[in-house]
Amino acid sequence: MFRHIGNTVVRHPVWTIVAWLIAAVAIVATAPSLPSNSDESSFLPKSYESIKAAELQQKAFPGAFTPSAIALYQRTDGGRMTAADQHDVARITAELGAKHIDQVQKTVPGPPSKDGRYALTLVQMDSKNAGQPKQADAAKALREEAKKLAEGTHLDVRLGGSAAQALDQQDSSKRGQALIGIGTVVIILLTLLIIFRAPILAFLPLILIGVVSAIANGLIAYATKLFDLQANSSISSILIVVLFGVGTDYFLFLMFRYRERLRAGDEPKQAMINAVDRVGEAIASAAGAVIIAFLALVLSTLGFLKQMGPALAIAVGVTLIAGLTLIPAVVSLIGPKVFWPSKSWQREPENARFAALGRAVRRRPALTAVASGLVLVALSAGVLGYKATFDLASGSMPKTKESMVVQDRMRAAYSAGAAAPTDVYLSSTGGRPLDRTAFDAYAKKLGAVDGVASARFTQMNKAGTTADFTVTLKDEASTDKAIDTVGRVRDAAHADAPDGAQAVVGGMSSIFKDIDAAVNHDYRTVFPVAAVLIMVILGLLLRSVVAPWYLIASVGLGFGATLGATVWIFQEGQGHSGLMFMLPVIMYLFVVAIGTDYNILMIARLREEAREGREPREAAGMALRYAGPTVAAAGFILAATFATMTLAGNALLTEMGFAVSFGIAVAAFVMAMFFTPSLTALIGHAAWWPGHGDRAKESTAGRDAGESPAGQDAEEPPAGQDAEEAPHERDAEEAPQKRDAEEAPQKRDAEEAPAGREV
Repeated sequence: MFRHIGNTVVRHPVWTIVAWLIAAVAIVATAPSLPSNSDESSFLPKSYESIKAAELQQKAFPGAFTPSAIALYQRTDGGRMTAADQHDVARITAELGAKHIDQVQKTVPGPPSKDGRYALTLVQMDSKNAGQPKQADAAKALREEAKKLAEGTHLDVRLGGSAAQALDQQDSSKRGQALIGIGTVVIILLTLLIIFRAPILAFLPLILIGVVSAIANGLIAYATKLFDLQANSSISSILIVVLFGVGTDYFLFLMFRYRERLRAGDEPKQAMINAVDRVGEAIASAAGAVIIAFLALVLSTLGFLKQMGPALAIAVGVTLIAGLTLIPAVVSLIGPKVFWPSKSWQREPENARFAALGRAVRRRPALTAVASGLVLVALSAGVLGYKATFDLASGSMPKTKESMVVQDRMRAAYSAGAAAPTDVYLSSTGGRPLDRTAFDAYAKKLGAVDGVASARFTQMNKAGTTADFTVTLKDEASTDKAIDTVGRVRDAAHADAPDGAQAVVGGMSSIFKDIDAAVNHDYRTVFPVAAVLIMVILGLLLRSVVAPWYLIASVGLGFGATLGATVWIFQEGQGHSGLMFMLPVIMYLFVVAIGTDYNILMIARLREEAREGREPREAAGMALRYAGPTVAAAGFILAATFATMTLAGNALLTEMGFAVSFGIAVAAFVMAMFFTPSLTALIGHAAWWPGHGDRAKESTAGRDAGESPAGQDAEEPPAGQDAEEAPHERDAEEAPQKRDAEEAPQKRDAEEAPAGREV
């Protein structure tokens, strides 16, 4: 199949390129905009209590005042508010309401702070559009108008609240995306220039992946709208890294194979056909493992992760198709000039560095396995200190943003939980009016819960069947203490509800409590499913029952090491209260999927060396010698591109960028290079049970130079070579041996990464 694809795109490169351009223009021109939602409650299904409470509020108290934005006033000299200042606050509040800004339904004065230094304007917006871009636009207009109205007074006014946070998060995300995009391009450009010393080859993937990125974003927007998925602005930043990082890897796989075939004497167009034939199945299998891991997120209960899974899967799928069609078509038109002005593509330098590493693994596999394993175990110890934080707003933007300044000042000036109180809704089970005489006792029981500052009855619906009790917590809504407190409030609200009534608890702390439960559900569901699916892929590729178990276990250990290191750096080192709650799920899928990819490459090369008649230890050493450059190059580029996310300037992307890049580095430079080959060498032939994948096969003489041995690694000798044809001894120090055009080169450039992966 892949040879047919290669023939088609190389024989008709212009039509292939035109087809891609037409698809890009059509999709970009017609695709809807990718929606963004910062409303945490929209990430949860309706079965959770906080969502039931929100629906009950809409039904029982449709006109209830719930501020979406809060204007915080303070004197410019920092002193106490005067009567004139209070008059200015009342005037600004009234004039803001009179401007009839879109989405704004009502503006009312809020209570002054206890120290008399702050005053508030509470702004109610259309609850149906909570978290949507419309309200971010409304917050922008409110912020501008409030500052204009405060001119000529002694007041400094700042806008906070959920709508203002959505606006600041949107602006921060745009800045972060720009920094990530620039950083990614610079890293890829410099790395490719160092590897190939060819400017055309360095810029080409950036241009082609840019086209792929436009198509992928359009298809993601279509899928998001078609399946009514939730989106978050952080997805765009992740997509940039995935598209350019993974896309560059696939580009490298193809170009290294193309260069290999040119060195073997193939005519340029035939070299590209052979490259696609040999590397196509490898790229497809690598992409398949990543896509399956991403699609496992569909099982998540959180809307954000449900949308992220298909989005990333679409991005990798489009990149895969481009790697098999668009890139070969463009390169076949340019021909060997793509390597200009470098001449290194014509010869095959030695690779002494990885040969030395290979000898070390061959001589002391047990020591290598124990040493690398202890490093992973030591880093994994940090997992014991892991804590989650649920404040998406402060986690997705710097503390200097205006809405974050308002949030911090309100915490200090007002009760920590006053900005986002918890609501307990007591409803009649039989449709009869509730007994008001029980309300005082019920409120006292709620107020007596540990961690509650106050509780009081606030309102009842017209039918008298639903009552609202406002519970103010001692701690800010997104803190661990507040989430623990709301759990106790739920227990008390349910247990102490009067006869004939039932209670549901709503508010932001209740939402975070449910998000915590949903994430724990995802840990128990998504993790095992992704692991099982990846193990199935490993079993099919390697035709072994034993190898997939220790391969997935080693990747799992790498995940633990990555999470542990992230905990130590951000929680212990930088004093973060916790890591963003979705980080372990995202990290698990990236580290496990991509870490398994590198493991496949290394163990596939090890199997190839074993098929040439080598014993397990020697095969492990030779595998590291020849597949090591691939792992090093691919791991460096992908880790470096994910590291650019730390430039975004917010906790969420900084933590995510570090964790994923560190995890990929661990997968490439610890697991794939040392732990996996040394462990396979120790297990020996049993690693391939029940098959005999490491045993030499019968002669396959007569293979055409243009054919690719099934299952051959990108830079490996043909998988089916007879033991008599293969070199009986290939000492790590010997000079490069020149092979016939039908055989793969034995030597590697020190900077060269083999272009494909065995399937």
